Amino acid sequence: MTELLRTLFATTPGTSLHLDGDALRIAHPDKPGRRLLPLVRLDHIVAWNGVSLTEDLLHRCAADGRSITWITRNGRFLARTSGPHTGNPHLRLAQVRTHDNPEPRLHLAKSFVAGKLHNYRQLLLRAARDTTATRQQRLRDTAHDHAQALTQLAEATTLSQVLGVEGQAARTYFQALDQLTPGVATGRTRRPPTDPVNCLPSFGYGMLRVAVHGALEQVGLDPFIGYLHGIRPGKPALALDLMEELRPLLVDRLVLTLLNRGQITDRHTQTLPGGAVQLTEDGRKTFLEHWSKARERTWPHATLGRDIPAALIPLVQARLLARHLRGTTDTYQPWTLT
Repeated sequence: MTELLRTLFATTPGTSLHLDGDALRIAHPDKPGRRLLPLVRLDHIVAWNGVSLTEDLLHRCAADGRSITWITRNGRFLARTSGPHTGNPHLRLAQVRTHDNPEPRLHLAKSFVAGKLHNYRQLLLRAARDTTATRQQRLRDTAHDHAQALTQLAEATTLSQVLGVEGQAARTYFQALDQLTPGVATGRTRRPPTDPVNCLPSFGYGMLRVAVHGALEQVGLDPFIGYLHGIRPGKPALALDLMEELRPLLVDRLVLTLLNRGQITDRHTQTLPGGAVQLTEDGRKTFLEHWSKARERTWPHATLGRDIPAALIPLVQARLLARHLRGTTDTYQPWTLT
């Protein structure tokens, strides 16, 4: 059980969450005693499979506008509740009109991908500074490929071309994983992940998706109407769009640090029948502890001109996106580091 920046992560199977006056009571049959958290301290609850919430607590959270997200043991999104929607209909109309207009939609798609490629390049160059010889050259070559991809992206005139540039850059990046985490992984595998270096990003992306989805709803945007990712029922396209620029530094950088420092090891993961790898209960707790600390870290934000905590970056970017969609700004500036 971890609480950070007004979010409660309930991870232990068998845990039940109850309403106790104006507090949330945490109970587990193997852990006697009561633990109370004032509801005023919580804006969001993230519950894993095996964690139950009582009906009166659900009703109270809905009435207060306190969101609840359910995810699987491996961090995959299952469901979300947030109470009555109070979003700005004019903003959502602008969001839809932009989606239906090819030119501004292309601009936004290119912005999301540019932010992702730029931040991956910074991650690669930083890693290269900390090593030597062949490994250093390989990382610098991959960073150079991303620089070329940014040039190709600027020249793209269709959404298909944007997706092609992004896809090729992603393949190039994941081919270099063995240089970022020597001896741990050889490439990207998903659905299911088959080694720790793939299991951890999948779990981290699940946490990031929770944060971005909530930020978009808080601003009044529809998380399901995006510009880069195709629209499908049940697919939060805009949340996936906004995640692109945030993945490299908020998730991948943390994962690489945990692996290279030996803070996450084989004992934190388990292999399921069929070859899928997922975090153990201890692994999830360990990752969340570091995830929570990482969310407190401040990062420079060029548009704001000051440093802000990582936990606030999704909300700031959602607000900047909303300003652009309303026509307050001519462009959307992704969050990047120089």
